Amino acid sequence: SSTMSLSEAEVQSARGAWEKIYVDAEDNGTAVLVRMFTEHPDTKSYFTHFKGLDSAEEMKQSDQVRGHGKKVFSAINDMVQHLDNSEAFLGIVTPLGKKHATQLKIDPKNFRIICDIILQLMEEKFGGDCKASFEKVTNEICTHLNNIYKEEGW
Repeated sequence: SSTMSLSEAEVQSARGAWEKIYVDAEDNGTAVLVRMFTEHPDTKSYFTHFKGLDSAEEMKQSDQVRGHGKKVFSAINDMVQHLDNSEAFLGIVTPLGKKHATQLKIDPKNFRIICDIILQLMEEKFGGDCKASFEKVTNEICTHLNNIYKEEGW
């Protein structure tokens, strides 16, 4: 298994960046999903209960979109808390990856899409430094998820 490639200083600054956006986990998580569904409409097809939601406004108001936005942010938050412990980190990422690969059959490219949107939102709200300090974390998450997908035969 590969270990994390982040230094202690990088872990600390990534946590600082994440905290800024995680303070409003539900709103920001929702904003990320709404942007993903709007800019990449094919991603919506995985969520059968989101099909009828056409406008960004409808999506923003939807309890189901809000609930999933919060869930995504909670999962990332768990990963961010364990960036300095690869065993604990993988303990979170592995079941999540397996579930998305085997049960939900989500194309792994969508993880990169959602991570890029999170980085965009960070930059818009808190500037380029914030985005830069979180970029390595998103690469780490996507790399591990892709590895899990390969193990599951994608």
